Amino acid sequence: MSDMLLQSTDKGVHTITLNRPEIRNAFNDVLIGEIHQAFEAVSRRTDVRCVVLAANGSAFCAGGDLNWMRRMADYTREQNMADAQALAVMLRAIDQCPHPTVARVQGDVFAGGLGLLSTCDMVVSADSATFCLSEVKIGLIPATISPYVVRAIGARAARRYFMTAERFSAAEAHRIGLVHESVPMAQLDATVQALVQALCANSPMAVKDAKRLVETVAGLDISEAMIAKTVSGIADSRASAEGKEGVQAFLDKRKPSWLL
Repeated sequence: MSDMLLQSTDKGVHTITLNRPEIRNAFNDVLIGEIHQAFEAVSRRTDVRCVVLAANGSAFCAGGDLNWMRRMADYTREQNMADAQALAVMLRAIDQCPHPTVARVQGDVFAGGLGLLSTCDMVVSADSATFCLSEVKIGLIPATISPYVVRAIGARAARRYFMTAERFSAAEAHRIGLVHESVPMAQLDATVQALVQALCANSPMAVKDAKRLVETVAGLDISEAMIAKTVSGIADSRASAEGKEGVQAFLDKRKPSWLL
């Protein structure tokens, strides 16, 4: 790993920090690869309860590094395909991380930076942050990030911001669902910490299963097969070791084992 990406773990909270403040944390092929590796590695860890994705400096992520984009200008289609595939694999690794993920956002978030946010489970932003899906300004489209962004903000808002490349505020990002909390910069860390504490207070296995549950049922018809799957899910949950411990602790009016 280079110094483009910093990592630390404290009491089960793993923080992954973009560290290219001099270029507003714009990413290139190296940083994309490192983010992918970081999320692949943390996904295998059993001592981690949640992951915070953060960035140093005045901006969260300004999209693509200009030097990287200059190189891409001379790529063949095959090279562009390989490059885009690497970005897609990185986004997928964040999205499929079994641990809950929280993005801590400040400053500008442009282009691919919105893809990073859209793959995270929760996003807390400074109310001074600005957002932009800027690709069409330079003749491109936000194709690789689009599945995650559209899932986050919906097709209606995506049509507008994909095509206009307008900058929009943290308040608008909150309104359309990209951001869960928009707070003054002075309250950013405390708000992130409150979410982290809430996550770490819950059953580790139930939190992971709840994350998978949303992916299982989202956007699907409530069919007999879906009902059967959810019935099976709660039955398995009740029969699990953490399920039994959590219910018994509640009945006994004591802390469950994962808080001891």
